[in-house]
Amino acid sequence: MDRELALEIVRVTEAAGIASAQWLGRGEKNEADDAATTAMRTMFDSVSCKGTVVIGEGEKDQAPMLYIGEEVGSGEGPEVDIAVDPLEGTNIVAGGRANAMAVIAVADRGTLLHAPDMYMEKIVVGPKAAGLIRIDDPIEKTIEITAKMTNKRVRDLTVIIQDRDRHQPLIDRVRAKGARVKLFGDGDVGASIATALPQTGIDLFVGTGGAPEGVISAAAIKALGGDMQARLAPKDDEELQRCRDMGIEDIDEPLELRDLVKGDDAIFAATGVSSGELLEGVRFLGGDWTETDSIVMRAKTRTVRFIKAHHHLEHKPHLIMEED
Repeated sequence: MDRELALEIVRVTEAAGIASAQWLGRGEKNEADDAATTAMRTMFDSVSCKGTVVIGEGEKDQAPMLYIGEEVGSGEGPEVDIAVDPLEGTNIVAGGRANAMAVIAVADRGTLLHAPDMYMEKIVVGPKAAGLIRIDDPIEKTIEITAKMTNKRVRDLTVIIQDRDRHQPLIDRVRAKGARVKLFGDGDVGASIATALPQTGIDLFVGTGGAPEGVISAAAIKALGGDMQARLAPKDDEELQRCRDMGIEDIDEPLELRDLVKGDDAIFAATGVSSGELLEGVRFLGGDWTETDSIVMRAKTRTVRFIKAHHHLEHKPHLIMEED
């Protein structure tokens, strides 16, 4: 992969972000997702790569585009694995809430874990605690390690956890330890990445969420020098067999960052759809002008770019929502 590919990829997330942002607060999550997916797939045709979707909108018989196994890109350039979530936070957009994003991870062919669509236990920290976390450690021990490495008192440490009933025992233990808890609704990619960006004030991510989102997050964490461990959590025999079909024999064995994203390179790009802690949402400036806020990073060089861009939609008619 080369640095030009990173900048091409962010154009793809920008397109998905603009298309889906027009559905913000309209209560139509499927329409928002369809708009993001169509825009992302269309823009991929101009990207100089031979890409294969390894994490996408579902199997071929479940999704008309960006399905697992689909070939994307111009057909020229590096051969890469591609993991996409055209709209991370469909419910967020439908309800007009914060922290929706369009996200993509790209890595050399054969280096992204082909995670099945199921739950995954995850723990994520920033660079200061990298190499020291273990998913099997009690949360109390993990909090102590993270506090020590970040030079914070436990009471000043912030742990971000998805606001779900399944996490209540975990939330209770974190609070009992004395750390602060920040709850979030949907969209755990952004929450994971927040641990590795000091301006967010988030120190530790822990909880159970989607496995595909875990792999996408891992590409960003690798680029930011953070650390992550995970474990697939199949709910029944069918999901267990899907893990085995993908070459994962020991479900209980923790997956380290190098298992989620092999090799030394990966690209992660995201564009904000609705404003959140990581990115501002798409802003409609009047006339045909929009502004986007994106982040793109590359693991090999540890380069992180925040990109603000103005777009004139007269020249991008495929991104404009049709009037009723």
